[in-house]
Amino acid sequence: MYAIIESGGRQYRAEEGHTFSVEKLPYEVGDKVELSNVLLIADGDSVHVGQPTVDGATVKATVVEQYRGKKILVWKYRAKLRYRRRRGHRQDYTRLRIDEIVAG
Repeated sequence: MYAIIESGGRQYRAEEGHTFSVEKLPYEVGDKVELSNVLLIADGDSVHVGQPTVDGATVKATVVEQYRGKKILVWKYRAKLRYRRRRGHRQDYTRLRIDEIVAG
């Protein structure tokens, strides 16, 4: 059984027991999270597709880790103008472990 959920404008495939990272959510490590933007639920041969979400379906997860991603360097450069800028960016992420998928 798996579900397709939406978080932070992106879609993720969620299976019970699996972990994945989403953009930072405002929860502490160990907190229980209930994700209600479930777009699809598939269980064997039966598939429920939402219009746009599946009614009453939720995915229950636990926050495993809050961390920052790898540093990305952003370069700005203009030829012949002596213009050079370098900036770094690190994105914040939340790692979730899927505990249960509840179909509506």
